[in-house]
Amino acid sequence: MTNVLGGQDMIDLARHPINRPKTAAYRDMLNDVRADLQRDGCAVVRGFLTKQGVAQAVAEADRVAHLGHRSFSRTNVYFSQDDDSLPQSHPARQFYDRSNAFIPADNFSHDGPLRQVHDFPGFDDFIRDCLDEPKDAFFRYDDPLADMIVNTAGEGNGFPWHFDTNNFTVTLALQNAEEGGEFQYAPMIRHVGAADGGENFAAVSEVLQGTSDEIVSLTLNPGDLQLFRGRNSLHRVAPLRGARARHVAIMSWVEREGMCGSPERTKQLYGRVLPVHLERAGLRGDDWLD
Repeated sequence: MTNVLGGQDMIDLARHPINRPKTAAYRDMLNDVRADLQRDGCAVVRGFLTKQGVAQAVAEADRVAHLGHRSFSRTNVYFSQDDDSLPQSHPARQFYDRSNAFIPADNFSHDGPLRQVHDFPGFDDFIRDCLDEPKDAFFRYDDPLADMIVNTAGEGNGFPWHFDTNNFTVTLALQNAEEGGEFQYAPMIRHVGAADGGENFAAVSEVLQGTSDEIVSLTLNPGDLQLFRGRNSLHRVAPLRGARARHVAIMSWVEREGMCGSPERTKQLYGRVLPVHLERAGLRGDDWLD
């Protein structure tokens, strides 16, 4: 791509001054995000990218979409195995088709549009500030296939109801499908660590049965930045319709420096592993490598 925008032109800094952390405008923005996260675990920074930034990011994603790795599985909301000691009606025994297409991080150029956002000075600090994470427990995911990926999905692909296993997700909406694709969630219906276990199975069942009145349906527009704490909020992407793909960039930070994906999980999500994954896991041999 020629004439790639710099981060200062990809991000709408006039509206979202992440490069000026000592200003009142920055503090107001930060307070709004933190309040939303505190209320229901979800915050959206509308129009984080400029229109030109969105256009370049979509073009980049389209160019490498064919390199996405597709995987298919059947999962319950907890990503656990079936447990026949539970009643058949239990939410842990409800399994749904799940399909993913992730474009691995090494397909995005270091001087390309998405990296211009990811590597923009102050972006890491802004995300950490929003999440109110300590500096000694907030690091870039040190994985060359997974630190910044794009999920691309079309009609027939699906992200069914689930709880996340990680503490938070940070995503950039790039392109919507022609229809569907709303982000739907039941805020904070799970309370991990509570004295009673906090799983709230009755409320989870209502969501799965389509009878819950707790579901929030959120339309994310291209250029919107979303921060979401999904460990306690059941969520899904509504079914997609139409020929246009839905592109969402996913950026990852972790609590320990140097963290990298396991070979098993990396192979499952991206279809391949790199030597660094084997080295970090203390493995040798060519069986893992393409």
